[in-house]
Amino acid sequence: MRLLVLGGSVFLSRAVAADAAVRGHEVVAANRGRSGPVPGGVRHVPLDRAEPFPEALVAEGFDAVVDVSRTPSHVRRAVAALPDAHWVFVSTINVYADDADPGGPGVGRLRAPQPDDVDGAEDPEAYGAMKLACEELVGAGAATSAVVRPGLIVGPGDPSGRFAYWPARLGRALDDGGGDVLAPGDPADPMQVIDVRDLAAWLVDLAERRTEGIFDGVGPVVPVGELLAAVARGVGAEPRWVWADDAALEAADVRPWSGERSLPLWLPRPEYAGMPAHDSGPAARAGLASRPVEDVARDTLAWLRATPDAHVTGLTAAEEAAVLADLRGAAEGADARV
Repeated sequence: MRLLVLGGSVFLSRAVAADAAVRGHEVVAANRGRSGPVPGGVRHVPLDRAEPFPEALVAEGFDAVVDVSRTPSHVRRAVAALPDAHWVFVSTINVYADDADPGGPGVGRLRAPQPDDVDGAEDPEAYGAMKLACEELVGAGAATSAVVRPGLIVGPGDPSGRFAYWPARLGRALDDGGGDVLAPGDPADPMQVIDVRDLAAWLVDLAERRTEGIFDGVGPVVPVGELLAAVARGVGAEPRWVWADDAALEAADVRPWSGERSLPLWLPRPEYAGMPAHDSGPAARAGLASRPVEDVARDTLAWLRATPDAHVTGLTAAEEAAVLADLRGAAEGADARV
């Protein structure tokens, strides 16, 4: 198979290019060349997607294209240039309008598509709407296509640093001999993740098989308490979990999901109850397999330790210690009033 990966140098698109090359496919990664090298065995072609799609690249002919773009004009030009290839477009569960609803393709209510390019820094809400517009462009312009809507993608190389917070934090607990670790919400809250390598391998499968359809590209739903316990086992730590509910975290000025002073994997309920609880069954039946979280955590920690400049979001050690101290003080005060 001749596969064009639009991207190919960062996280998911890089993993796709690497997996396809290992299988023996002829892989071209087209990107500006500013985000790092492409994997071994992959040919790099310079491409600025703000410019007209290169005729020389069109002339090469491709059996399949994998695209991760969020920009409608980029997708519009590329699909028009390569309409006969089988397209595998990587979208997002952010196309769904209601984060409280776990409904998937054909069930979940969608945002209004945004067909114009919008600066995500100026309008973060436009991300899902632009992705939906890109989906529609692929569906209308490509001869055959598959659309994949992932949730939280994790594993080595993750530039977001969200899941990586937990292997890093529990690795520190391992080094310190245990201790209290702040945990988010209720241990029974549903959560799901998908390893980047598993998702990438499945995207290549979809390209090889010319699979058509729309899928939520998510792993199995598990209670967040079980997921964090698996992370701890993966890194060999035995922490003392201190669970804090939404009200306690909000009172401590802890922020959800990602960014400064956040506790990753925490999503306030019920407004975000559906976001990490999509049905993984259709994707699994189409071949998506998920490795154990223990393996993901072990490999992510190894990558973090080998990559000193890797980005990890979330509470600093000092911030977590202060929140834990506040929680202990509140508990002691409540006991004294009984």
